[in-house]
Amino acid sequence: MNLSPIISAAAVLLLSVLSLRLLDSYHWSSVRSLLPFTRSSPVADLIVWNGTIYTSDESLPFADSMAVRSGRILRVGSYSSLKELVHSGTELLDLGGKVVVSGFIDSHVHMIFGGLQMRRVELRGVNRKEEFVRKIEEAARNSKPGSWILGGGWNNDLWGGELPVTSWVDEVTPANPVWVTRMDGHMGLANSVAMEVAGISKLSEDPEGGTISRTADGELTGLLIDSAMKLLLASIPEVSLDERREALFRASKYALTKGVTTVADFGRYFPGAPVEFSWQDFSDVYQWADSSGRMIMRVCLFFPMETWSLLLDQVNKFGRAFSQWIYLGGVKAFADGSLGSSSALFREPYVNEPHNRGLQLIEHERLLNMTVTSDKSGLQVAIHAIGDKANDLVLDVYQSTASINGVRDRRFRIEHAQHLAMGAAARFSQQGIIASVQPDHLLDDADSASKKLGKERADLGSYLFRSLSGSNGSLAFGSDWPVIDIDPLHSIGTAIKRIPPGWEDPWGPTECLTLKDAIHAYTISAAHACFLDNDLGSLAPGKLADFVVLSTNSWDHLAAGGSASVVATYVGGVRSFP
Repeated sequence: MNLSPIISAAAVLLLSVLSLRLLDSYHWSSVRSLLPFTRSSPVADLIVWNGTIYTSDESLPFADSMAVRSGRILRVGSYSSLKELVHSGTELLDLGGKVVVSGFIDSHVHMIFGGLQMRRVELRGVNRKEEFVRKIEEAARNSKPGSWILGGGWNNDLWGGELPVTSWVDEVTPANPVWVTRMDGHMGLANSVAMEVAGISKLSEDPEGGTISRTADGELTGLLIDSAMKLLLASIPEVSLDERREALFRASKYALTKGVTTVADFGRYFPGAPVEFSWQDFSDVYQWADSSGRMIMRVCLFFPMETWSLLLDQVNKFGRAFSQWIYLGGVKAFADGSLGSSSALFREPYVNEPHNRGLQLIEHERLLNMTVTSDKSGLQVAIHAIGDKANDLVLDVYQSTASINGVRDRRFRIEHAQHLAMGAAARFSQQGIIASVQPDHLLDDADSASKKLGKERADLGSYLFRSLSGSNGSLAFGSDWPVIDIDPLHSIGTAIKRIPPGWEDPWGPTECLTLKDAIHAYTISAAHACFLDNDLGSLAPGKLADFVVLSTNSWDHLAAGGSASVVATYVGGVRSFP
């Protein structure tokens, strides 16, 4: 047989592959071996080179190249130090000078709820009553009589502060029950049809940790606050299994466009919501997606603290790493409500509501007992606290728990930690408490905080990023999506500049962070906050190769507060977006 034509064709094919260079903002070149490759020294599947790689690793903060093998980082450094790892099957990613950072870890999201909200009435950003009503009316026109109109994201501060009431929407929704939640998830508006379906009347009593809003004459306004929401939520038809599975995939794809490769997911667990939702989603959605190969990003799951024994059973059976995609994080409880709903728990009354200090959503002794039991079982504990009294309450509970159970690496978390009393930030550091905060909440709260708390109180104790980032404490950033959009680059800019809409100067300039500190809060510190820092959070040898390519070629541009966008997101060394 004459082999010359075959050899010539193979040579042409090889030359063609070698000369391939995709026209993009960065460039791929791929050389696939035509014959089996054998070599005793390590070789790379992927070499990322010619960029500014910020590693979030203090031992080597910057590099221009990185080698990946089998989904993990093999080596980081200069391209010349990585050349020996290149072979005929190595893919070379020319960054063209662009900045690369470790994959962002959002420390607080509600993934399935966020994915569902993407298909519901979107009220985020609405700044006029008329627009609020129009969107709900439009949804009713496109719905069958009797079907629920669901949605949320509204912020009454955007239209002057007046809270919506049932009469706003009753006329345009005569045949449909309506339930739309405020952006913080601690308050919602129901129309008259929905309240009738739920059996809520003027005779209904406020549940513990919740409020049924009424006028001075005792008439229902349609607003339900914190645990009072459970009076209505039980009447809303359950979301179908297919809808929940689609919501997770939709949410995951969206998160990847923002450079988020891992999230701490607190599920569909809100005040008033059934605790079963989190476990249903774990078994029916997450485990299904994992076993069927449909997971596309990593999640660290938190469950209602009341169900701590169920989580302990899972950890004992599978360990904390359920798979390469799913990690069993810990348990969560609520200490108070939110500032926007005037249910965050404060030591002093709200300035505009002299008889209101907020709501304590759980009795102190019960919270302490559950925390001690969960911690003694080795589970991580995270507790929601927004007002200064709530934060002090949780800090006291954590201090007592550590004293009772003894010293260990427990990484207690306080979710939000938005408004602190004098000296509380220092307690985070002294006790080694993780502050899981959401920078973009600052933008929505800046004006309302002064109105509700008074300027001095708001200025001195709100969003103390720098104070919380010191020594033994740890600052982990997130979004609380869908409360706020999931967008780490935007949140990092907020943490650096702290300038709310319409303001010229920063709110609390001494609390501004540097770019490095803000990125760490979204990477290595966020990984630490979930016990994932051995595998995630920095671009260091041995860790999973989750990284993000940014649009800018200048680190200094970012450090000065310049903007950038996500060009590409990689999970385990594989491009997941676009």
